Amino acid sequence: MEPLPELYAIFQGEVATVTEYGAFIKIPGCRKQGLVHKTHMSSCRVDKPSEIVDVGDKVWVKLIGKEMKDDKLKLSLSMKVVNQGTGKDLDPNNVSLDQDERKKRTFRDYTSQKITLEAVLNTVCKKCGCKGHFAKECFMQPGGTKYSLIPEEEEEEAATAEHEKDKKTNLADDSSKKRKKEKKKKKKHKSKQSSESDSDSSDSDSDGAQPASKKAKHSGKASKAQKKKKKKKHKKKHKE
Repeated sequence: MEPLPELYAIFQGEVATVTEYGAFIKIPGCRKQGLVHKTHMSSCRVDKPSEIVDVGDKVWVKLIGKEMKDDKLKLSLSMKVVNQGTGKDLDPNNVSLDQDERKKRTFRDYTSQKITLEAVLNTVCKKCGCKGHFAKECFMQPGGTKYSLIPEEEEEEAATAEHEKDKKTNLADDSSKKRKKEKKKKKKHKSKQSSESDSDSSDSDSDGAQPASKKAKHSGKASKAQKKKKKKKHKKKHKE
């Protein structure tokens, strides 16, 4: 077995080949080669590894991983955690490497898994008056807040539908009441107009009757005067 560098060891190697996804580096002291992926070439984004290194270049690298695949040992190297001028370790605690590994992890999708609740007891608590539990299991303090079960979607939809129906019926009742009020107002207005016309006609009749009564009074006064004159004449004759 050829001696291999220890994990997280830093060494200088020569670029053997450059591919679209990275560059293979010769490990000194053995025939093995390690891959520097393009994501580990620089802290900036690298689209083409050929723009960073060429074949024959000597670069400082850090051994960040060893993996066995198909009975072959694959070595992973990194250039971005090593100063290319001095070979100094820029990540001695391997913090950036841990962050990169976390980014690669695939998270499970739990959205398809539904939470199933157990059956709710069809009981009413004597302590708080809420449904679904017994008085001995009640955690409510006397005079404290009350908790009730959340209504299901079907119950909420039914409640909203009933609320809308109530609104419609109330609107219909209000419109019918308004119509009745308008009809009553019209009837009152008509009755007022008829009473005013009747009063006008009665006033005209009374005006026409007044001069006739005055004439009758005047004729009555004239007859009384004539009677007095006749009495005076009769007294004079009797004296003579």
